[in-house]
Amino acid sequence: MIVKGGRLIDPASGRDALADIVIAGGRIEGIFPPGKAKGGGGETIDATGLWVLPGLIDMHAHLREPGQEYKEDIASGSAAAAAGGITTVVCMANTDPVNDNPTVTRSIIDRARAVGLARVLPAGAITMGLEGRRLAEMGLMKRSGIVAVSDDGRPVEDASVLRRALEYASTFGLPVILHSEDKSLAGKGVMNEGPLSARLGLPGIPAAAEEAMVCRDLAVARYAKTPVHITHVSTGGALAAIGACKETSLGMTCDVTPHHLLLTEEALSAYDTVFKVNPPLRTEKDRLALIEGIRNGTVDCIATDHAPHAADEKALDFDLAPFGVIGFQTLLPAIMKIHLEHDIPFMRLLACVTTNPARILGIEGGVLFEGARADLVLFDPKAVWTLTEDRVLSKSKNSPFLGWQFTGKVVRTLLEGRTVHVAD
Repeated sequence: MIVKGGRLIDPASGRDALADIVIAGGRIEGIFPPGKAKGGGGETIDATGLWVLPGLIDMHAHLREPGQEYKEDIASGSAAAAAGGITTVVCMANTDPVNDNPTVTRSIIDRARAVGLARVLPAGAITMGLEGRRLAEMGLMKRSGIVAVSDDGRPVEDASVLRRALEYASTFGLPVILHSEDKSLAGKGVMNEGPLSARLGLPGIPAAAEEAMVCRDLAVARYAKTPVHITHVSTGGALAAIGACKETSLGMTCDVTPHHLLLTEEALSAYDTVFKVNPPLRTEKDRLALIEGIRNGTVDCIATDHAPHAADEKALDFDLAPFGVIGFQTLLPAIMKIHLEHDIPFMRLLACVTTNPARILGIEGGVLFEGARADLVLFDPKAVWTLTEDRVLSKSKNSPFLGWQFTGKVVRTLLEGRTVHVAD
C-alpha cells in the first residue's frame, strides 16, 4: 500500500511535511518525498489535502465487556474507536467480573483480536474486586497481557495498600493509574460544589476531594520511589500539585479528558444527566488551567474516559443516574477545536494522544517511523460536520457533544496497514 501526498505530522520525530508512505507487512517500509515512493501491485490511497497522523492511543476507556454488554461491547467499542482514529485502547478493569485475574485478561484480549478493529490492551485491577484491600495478581495478569494497573472508578483509600501496590507493580514494570478522590469529602455529590450546585439544589463534590487525594497519592509515590499516573485531572489545584511534584521528583504523569477541556459545570444548569461525570465538570477557571497545563507540558496525555451507559440509565433522576460520557469519535475533533480556539500547537496536542501515552505505558505505537507499525489516521482538517446520534457507533449514545459542530474529521483509519474505518 502507498499513502500518497498527505501532510505527515509525527510528534515523536517532529516531522511535519508532505510525504508518501509505503506500507508492507503491516509496517511502514519507507517514507519518501511526494512522488518519490516506488511500489507496485498494491493499493494506493490519495491523501492529498489530508493530514496523516499516527494512530491515536486512548489510555483510559471502558468497554464494558465482560458483564455489561448492553452498554457497550468490544466490537461496538472498537468500531467507535476506529471511527475516531484510535488504534490502541487501554480498557479499565471495572468489568463484571472485575479484571483482577489472568482469565479475564485473556478473554478481553482474545475477543479484541477476533474483532480486529482496534488494539485493546487491558488494565488490570490494583486490588481484588476493586475493593481496596488485597492486591491483585499483577504478575500473572502481566504475563497474560495487561499494560497497567488501576482501580479506576474507585480510589485506593488505604495508603498502606497503595504503598504495597506501587512497590509490587514496579517489580513488573507496570504503570499505576490512579483515580484520586477522597470519598469522605466527595460524599454523595453529583456535580461540582459551589454556588451553582447550591442554586440547583444538587449535592456537590468539592475540588478539595480531588486535590487532597492527589497530594496524598503523590506523597506515597515519592516515599515508595515509584511514579504514578493521575487520571482525569479536573481542577487547577490538583494540576498545580502535580506540576510542583514533577519539578522535584521522579516521573509523575497525568491526563485530562476532552469533556473537562471543553465543558464547565454550567452545562448542568438544565439538570441534563448526560453531563454527570466523575470527576465532575468544574469551573471555567479550572478548565482554563487544564488547557494551560497542556500548553506548558504539565499535562502529559488526553484520554477520553469513554464510559457508555444505556439511555434508560441516564434518564433516571440526577442522583440515581450513573456518571460518565462517551468520547471515542470526538477525541481528535476535540483536540482540533482546542488547537483552533486556544492557539496551542497541534503537534503538542497530538503528542498527548500518541507518543506520550506510548512512553508512559511502555508500549509500541504512536509514531510514524520507518519500521514502525502502520497505524495511521487520515484526517481532513477542513471538514465541517455535526455530531448526531446516527453517527455514533457506540451502543450507548451518552455523548456530551451531541449537536456540536466540529472542524476536522477522520477520513480513514489503518491498523497495521489494514483499513478498519472509512468515513461515509
